[in-house]
Amino acid sequence: MSELTTAVPFDMPVAVDFHARQVRKFKWQDTIFHQLTLFFAFIVLVALAGMLIALAVQAMPVLRQSGPAFLWTDVWNVPDDKFGALAAIYGTVVTSVIALLIAVPVSFGIALFLTETCPACLRRPLGTAIELLAGVPSIIYGIWGLFVFAPLFAKHVQPCLQAIFGKVPVIGGWFAGPPIGVGILTAGIVLSLMVIPFVASVMRDVFETVPAQLKESAYGVGCTTWEVVTGVVLPYTRVGVIGGIMLGLGRALGETMAVTFVIGNANRIVGSLFAPGTSIAATLANEFGEADPGLHISALFALGLVLFIITFLVLAMSRWLIQRGIARQGR
Repeated sequence: MSELTTAVPFDMPVAVDFHARQVRKFKWQDTIFHQLTLFFAFIVLVALAGMLIALAVQAMPVLRQSGPAFLWTDVWNVPDDKFGALAAIYGTVVTSVIALLIAVPVSFGIALFLTETCPACLRRPLGTAIELLAGVPSIIYGIWGLFVFAPLFAKHVQPCLQAIFGKVPVIGGWFAGPPIGVGILTAGIVLSLMVIPFVASVMRDVFETVPAQLKESAYGVGCTTWEVVTGVVLPYTRVGVIGGIMLGLGRALGETMAVTFVIGNANRIVGSLFAPGTSIAATLANEFGEADPGLHISALFALGLVLFIITFLVLAMSRWLIQRGIARQGR
């Protein structure tokens, strides 16, 4: 007993020193880790600011000439150095809206089937197939849309749409014109096929986060599957669903090659969805390689700046909707 008590005071300084060295080591490691992650985050901000500044500087000549009218002018005349972004903005927004109108309900149905009613033996293969669709290069969608979908669409679908909606007031003009296959509506449909895998995958993942106890309790009191989905699943996953939809919208806004193949590449605004049009990304892909230094290249940079701002506004709206959903859940 005496030996034990006399040995402790001699070991205490060693233990305290070892503990102090460990604390200093861990603090040093935490400091380096914090500074390293801060540096990585700073790189992202610098790259984002650099892109924005570069686009603004290169777009300045055409913005000085046209001013704010660049946004609402639909003239794109390269020989006369007259440029307006309205036609490209119109095509970008309309094709993206068409894509979302088709993709969101389909993705919602796919996600609900995979999480609620799909047999266990099919759940993994179908989920993997949907995820594989997201990895298909966009140019493959474009080639398929131009050489396979557009001829079938012109021959079988566009005449039917004209016969059904052509004489309906207000919306009849949307389906006017010759059925040539390529155009705004075709681009929107092809975009929807590209957006569906992304939105469906996100919705499926967020639907799977719903606790089984909540759904089982709803089924236990006699709720139907539809009531469980609308009363339990959707309120619980509202934030994730909004995020998935905004992810799909961002994908649709910036898509280039697939849209370039099937939109028709005409810098004009026509009320018909069957008519050829253009988008910001398609205009950049078609003209950037052959643009002469001067106002033409500056106008293309200005289109890139407009697309950057549109995407930023979409992301900002997404964050606002997500924060609003979180606040509503808290209440």
